[in-house]
Amino acid sequence: MLNPSAYSLTHLQWKDLLVSEGHSSHVLSFWLDGLYKNPELWARHVSQDLIQNLKAKFNFDLPTISKTQESEDGTVKFLVRFHDEMEVETVLIPFHKRFTVCLSTQVGCGMNCSFCYTGTQGLKRNLTAGEIVGQYLVAMNWLKAKNNLALNPSIVFMGQGEPLHNLTEVSQAIKVLNDTKLIGVGHRQMTLSTVGYLPGLKNLKDFPSINFALSLHSPFEEQRAKLIPVNERFPLSEVLPALDQIPLLKRQFITYEYLLIKDFNMSDEHVEGLHTLLGHRKAILNLIPFNPFPGSKWERPGIEEIESFKEKLVAKKLRVMVRTTKGDDILAACGQLKVNKFARNNGIY
Repeated sequence: MLNPSAYSLTHLQWKDLLVSEGHSSHVLSFWLDGLYKNPELWARHVSQDLIQNLKAKFNFDLPTISKTQESEDGTVKFLVRFHDEMEVETVLIPFHKRFTVCLSTQVGCGMNCSFCYTGTQGLKRNLTAGEIVGQYLVAMNWLKAKNNLALNPSIVFMGQGEPLHNLTEVSQAIKVLNDTKLIGVGHRQMTLSTVGYLPGLKNLKDFPSINFALSLHSPFEEQRAKLIPVNERFPLSEVLPALDQIPLLKRQFITYEYLLIKDFNMSDEHVEGLHTLLGHRKAILNLIPFNPFPGSKWERPGIEEIESFKEKLVAKKLRVMVRTTKGDDILAACGQLKVNKFARNNGIY
């Protein structure tokens, strides 16, 4: 059995571990600097006995990058491989000289959404906290090697998988990523997107206080279920009140992601329905032009249709944004991620 990842512990968990092993807490900062910045620091400041002891208990390997694709717009997609040869896709998205890292939380996905390429491959397994953090670290190492390390890159949990379907590991990964003595990505710089997985939404009591986004895509239950099958088990009538229970800061909003699909969900009736649902909520409506993928039955609307729909929503006093499509030429845009082949390991998969 593989040892737990060294990148799955917060600095306080490392401190408790070191003290329990009989070591002074003063060694903690040198240990963490060696782990996250430069392992050569261990040779000068950490005893060999401690290093060998911890290396016997933890796995210090990061995931590897099997393949890299770069889009014309600067988006970078990595095929990231783990110890069992399972793979996911991780995306670096450029925004005004800064980057957002789109992380996957599962190998595949069990939600089977019809608008998402990932949904066609099924769920293989959950990722561990160390594997989620590892994606971020290998992406940052790639940027560093390119002399293009962005300061304070933001994170979106919008890659492959339903994050709340892997609640415990995602929560731990966020704590590690947020830890200022380790990586230090701020809570407000992280956003988790969910299709409305209700068991997860109802268990957020001790979850880190980050931004949340709901894949809405239709204000009508029956129509939404055509896009998101789990809507039949977890309808909007239950999901939205659960989202309302998430405490928000003064200038913080829940983002409602709305896929724009030609001849499907852009009528005046949808405008009224969205106003009814969101008009009284602390909400931002993020319009996402559909990103086609092989085998999809849906189509992206034209620019004029998108602008007209947006203007009608704005007239209803809704806060509206249109997401800029990036990376669609390499299937790296929203809804386009998929690993076509899964490597087999010991006949498990």
